[in-house]
Amino acid sequence: MGYLIVSNNPMVKEKFDNVYFIEGTSREVLEKVRDLVHEGFELMTHPLGASLRMMFSPCFSVVVKEKQGEFNYFHTEIIESSIEKYNQHMEVREEDVENSKDYAVVDYKLLESALGEINNNAMSF
Repeated sequence: MGYLIVSNNPMVKEKFDNVYFIEGTSREVLEKVRDLVHEGFELMTHPLGASLRMMFSPCFSVVVKEKQGEFNYFHTEIIESSIEKYNQHMEVREEDVENSKDYAVVDYKLLESALGEINNNAMSF
């Protein structure tokens, strides 16, 4: 399966081969994903975590795949609105770097689960 993981999580970098590692902030991860979506990549996981608490995580991982057909405007809207939401929340709060190791584990486990679903769905076709 041709997917790419964009991440700033060192655990993800260590465990997976297909990682575009960002030596930077979660915002920089989102910005790289936005750039890839504008180049034609499609989102395979949502750019933001399922809870508000994960918004303050210093570790983000997003899975994208190369373009399969026409340019996907819906995915462009998702990543653009995700960056906007992220920026709104981070205006009043900073990343929780004090608990970065815990966030790295949570991010890794969520990614592992998402990749399991992606691989299961790919096998069902």
